[in-house]
Amino acid sequence: MASTPQLQDRPRVLVVGGGYVGLYVALKLQNKIANAGGIVTVVDPLPYMTYQPFLPEVAGGNIEARHAVVSHRQHLKQTELIQGRVTSIDHANRTAVVAPADGGDNFEVPYFDVVVSAGAITRTFPIKGLADKGIGLKTIEEAVALRNKVLERIETGSLITDPAERARALTFVVVGGGFAGIECITEMEDLARAAVRNNPRVKQEEVRFVLVEAMGRIMPEVTEKQAVWVVEHLRSRGIEVLLNTSLDSAEGSLKLINLPDKSPAQEFQADTLVWTAGVQANPMVRSTDFPIDPRGRVRVLPDLRVSGDDGIVENAWAAGDVAAVPDLTGSGLPDGTCVPNAQHALRQAKRLAKNLWASRWDKPLKDYKHKNLGAVAGFGEWKGVANINLVGRIGLKGPLAWLAHRGYHGLAMPTVERKIRVIAGWFWGLVLGRDTTQLMDLDHPRAAFVAAATPAPKPAAAAPAPVAEKPAAEPARTESKEAVPADSK
Repeated sequence: MASTPQLQDRPRVLVVGGGYVGLYVALKLQNKIANAGGIVTVVDPLPYMTYQPFLPEVAGGNIEARHAVVSHRQHLKQTELIQGRVTSIDHANRTAVVAPADGGDNFEVPYFDVVVSAGAITRTFPIKGLADKGIGLKTIEEAVALRNKVLERIETGSLITDPAERARALTFVVVGGGFAGIECITEMEDLARAAVRNNPRVKQEEVRFVLVEAMGRIMPEVTEKQAVWVVEHLRSRGIEVLLNTSLDSAEGSLKLINLPDKSPAQEFQADTLVWTAGVQANPMVRSTDFPIDPRGRVRVLPDLRVSGDDGIVENAWAAGDVAAVPDLTGSGLPDGTCVPNAQHALRQAKRLAKNLWASRWDKPLKDYKHKNLGAVAGFGEWKGVANINLVGRIGLKGPLAWLAHRGYHGLAMPTVERKIRVIAGWFWGLVLGRDTTQLMDLDHPRAAFVAAATPAPKPAAAAPAPVAEKPAAEPARTESKEAVPADSK
């Protein structure tokens, strides 16, 4: 292991992951732990936390990408930050192995308490061609790339004259009918509609959007009646909704199959394939000595302490998507755990921070218990659906649901500074309209400079003009005299 002299030699609370849980645990504990002589250390490969409910709006161009993330360095002033990835944890010896983001040698980080908050990653299946052609919607980088690809495909497609190639460029497919998939395809469709209005070479009816969902309904977080309305709403916008349908192959053309008999459904070409069909707990937890449940999550008690068949694991805590947190309200998943969403993660983080601090002073710990407030989703400007559980169940759709969506997430966005930036962006978007400017060459930002700095090849010397060939000499002409008969003289 490489030595790491930069690390502070103080009793450490190691926070694995800087997402919802990691950010809020560090925010709530950094000053208290520092005043007590310790240090909070956050390890994450990214220098920011991503507010994932905003990714569809980033993809749709309604939120500036930088405003949907929260800088660790800017807001965790009293926290030790390590940009890297925890690859394993040996809790018996209170050490974690970190792989730095710059590709350097792995090193060990000692700790006193550990908080496992590594979140979740995209869950995929072994579908041929998916890894080569698909893109997820789990990171801010994916959202930005998706926005630019939609705009680029429409611009490029407007110049293509071959009907099959044009249709391929203007076809957009989203696999997964949960919240992420529905919000993604509706925001993309809104963005595409605005781009088409600005481009006289392409018509709206040429742009094709297809939603593929393996189950018989979409959005399990809302009521059956609301789910039916959402499907009708999507189809009214020209979006094809294929239920009980799965992606079988993405090699070449997209091949869809009907479920459950797996008979062939549709086959067509598409340049844009978005995968939003679920998430799974970060697999790094399998490289620890913590108890893991069948779904790959760290097992915890309601007070968020790690616990297994052998009892409580002292000084170990977990929360968020990577933890199997019991839902004491009885309204969680079928296995009795909390639904993996931002609403639970933010509140679990605050409870975990309070319990960890209380444990330092042998004070009683409180269980995490939160009744789901409902669900809100935005489908582009002035469109949405909401299921609010405040005084009974209130179902909303259309503009009111869209306002509820923006109101809830605007307030839930971490830090006052980011709230102001997001809300200000929304305001100016309503006043000035949607920005459909495509940002070019983000994957190759040095391309223009390299072209300018590379000497142009010298023009090839002009080939010498061909020498005109002289015409062949004609044989000398001799005057021929016709023979005159002798008797003519």
